[in-house]
Amino acid sequence: MAHVTRIKAGDKKSLEEPNKSSTSKNVKKAVKIAKDVVKEEKKAIKKAKKAEKAKKPMSMPVRIITAPFRYIKNSWIEIRQVRWPNRKATWGLVFAIFVYSAFFIVLVMLLDALFNFIFSKILG
Repeated sequence: MAHVTRIKAGDKKSLEEPNKSSTSKNVKKAVKIAKDVVKEEKKAIKKAKKAEKAKKPMSMPVRIITAPFRYIKNSWIEIRQVRWPNRKATWGLVFAIFVYSAFFIVLVMLLDALFNFIFSKILG
């Protein structure tokens, strides 16, 4: 890894030779970090290979027998991920449903009365 020296206009110190000991320390640190990263990547690759080997396709009868259990397990996982509303939000939503329902009940009653009146005038 090459050492880069930045020189500013009028900076006489930067023209001098950079400190060799700090450069070698930085290089050693970078090499150590790179080795650690490579080790972690190798571990991850080994884990992925083990997981790949562990997953064997199930035979058809076993898949049919275990299907309900897998469905329940996956459903439980999904339910645990749901963010349920608190009590205040729940009551707010219930109130909104009641208002919405009442509005449409009144609307249907008014339309029924209007059509009843129109048909009674036409037929009567």
